[in-house]
Amino acid sequence: MKPIGYWLNRTDKALTCYMNDMLEEFGLTRIAWQILNVIHDTPEVADTEVLSTLAANAGTVTLTGAIETVLADGWANRPAPDRLALTHRGRQRLADVAVRVDAFRELSMSGISLDEYRTAVRVLERMSQNLEMTTRVSRPV
Repeated sequence: MKPIGYWLNRTDKALTCYMNDMLEEFGLTRIAWQILNVIHDTPEVADTEVLSTLAANAGTVTLTGAIETVLADGWANRPAPDRLALTHRGRQRLADVAVRVDAFRELSMSGISLDEYRTAVRVLERMSQNLEMTTRVSRPV
């Protein structure tokens, strides 16, 4: 049996490749789509909040570049400096993308029960918390 790190990396790569291919026709990447979801969930969100929310998914340079892309493509705008909001067009386009994302989720969950999925997520969450706590405790101040 291969170790969990192998499967985590392989799964993340498969998710990213599939989503990037699927979202390409909309002019999006997985990261840009995640940014749009953060903006959707928190209207007039601060850039810093988007960066901190998605810090585990990509580095600051990648996230900042994706923010600039969704702004340039008209998905979002700046209602105030350092604030992001979806445009009317962006909300409509995100709804169109949601149909594809739902089909993607259905495909990725094929043969996996909701209970199995929840268990996997809880286990990974605990592993992350265990390691993050250990890292904080063991780092010299």
